[in-house]
Amino acid sequence: MKLRYNFRVYPNALQRQALAQAFGCTRVVWNDCLRARMAAHEAGLPYLKSAELSKQHITRAKRTPERAWLADVSAVALQQSLRDLDNAFKHFFDSARGRSKSRKTAPPRYKSKKDSRQSIRLTRSAFSLDGDGRVHVAKVGGLKVKWSRPLPTAPSSLTLVKDCAGRYFASFVVDTEPEVLPQAESEVGIDLGLTTFAVLSDGRKISSPKFLRRAEKKLQRAQRDLSRKTKGSKNEAKARVKVAREHARVTDRRRDWHHKESTRIIRDNQAVYVEDLAVHALARTRLAKSVHDAGWATFVNMLGYKAVKHGRRFGKISRFEPTSRVCSTCGYHDGPKPLHVRQWICPHCETVHDRDENAAVNTLAAGRADRLNACGAPVGPGAIPARRDETGSPRGGLVAAARIPGRQAAGGYVNSSP
Repeated sequence: MKLRYNFRVYPNALQRQALAQAFGCTRVVWNDCLRARMAAHEAGLPYLKSAELSKQHITRAKRTPERAWLADVSAVALQQSLRDLDNAFKHFFDSARGRSKSRKTAPPRYKSKKDSRQSIRLTRSAFSLDGDGRVHVAKVGGLKVKWSRPLPTAPSSLTLVKDCAGRYFASFVVDTEPEVLPQAESEVGIDLGLTTFAVLSDGRKISSPKFLRRAEKKLQRAQRDLSRKTKGSKNEAKARVKVAREHARVTDRRRDWHHKESTRIIRDNQAVYVEDLAVHALARTRLAKSVHDAGWATFVNMLGYKAVKHGRRFGKISRFEPTSRVCSTCGYHDGPKPLHVRQWICPHCETVHDRDENAAVNTLAAGRADRLNACGAPVGPGAIPARRDETGSPRGGLVAAARIPGRQAAGGYVNSSP
């Protein structure tokens, strides 16, 4: 399976200038090729192929006075920029034709030098790992890297990134074998929330750290300083970087916490099931700040690819399953309940339920119902390796939705697995 390893990079002044030039050249190639395809579409001409665009806007453009500076950067980075544009168009076309299961994808847009994130991508022929711990990049030089851990195998590609806080990162893609953990006896269902980040079916509760809420005072102070600066001045640019650094600290703390909690859950359980939440819809409500602060989507993605990496089973149940309305003891459907109701008594069996714990137990039962048939034999797919086109991400829908036990349809439990 393919994984991505990120490391902090510390370029010197000359290398930062060379990287800025490389970012700009790849951006120009992207914009020129995008403009050419849009002009051909408006004129009713056929779709321009990559080979024609490469010949016109990279090879021949280097020989013109207007684009002669394209020769100052690695040709591999320019070709990879065109390849990224092809992938962007492919995702757009697949979404427009209904071939993609994800949300609707917008067409590619022009890139700006004011974008918060700048990057270039290189294949193995344009970089090498030096013996002194540096990464040598073509026409940039040897970059100093902070190696926090060793690479398991030789990397196949490298992406150099400059984020909004002015930090540089080297992202390596490596092809490794799964590290299968010893068999575990327990399985767990997870109910995600805001007040309590996650409630597990075994009774464990994970409190929400609320990193953004805790950093609001510093962010407000930095934002006030930014609003007082003169527009377009150097002081405004410095203040904007300070705001970006505060947000970057919040993001780093949240990501580190997500990694630790997701690793602990995957190591302790053989199977993990969560609800397929519509995070993009919840982020448009009055709870938007809290939803973004929780980072559910990132946490669920980590559970997915770590399950594939360590030989565990990961599944998502349907977001329309009434996990909070059904009694996990007798299966009685008690109807909808407002959010302020955190405990309720089942009218049928008189069991007192904690709302979140009951939902976690029902999530576990729904995941098991999809995986096992009446004889207890597995019917769902096994571990599926990560997709080759998106590093470190699991294939969507490893285990599909199933009805909660106790709520049988006419033909038994509904199994919507692919």
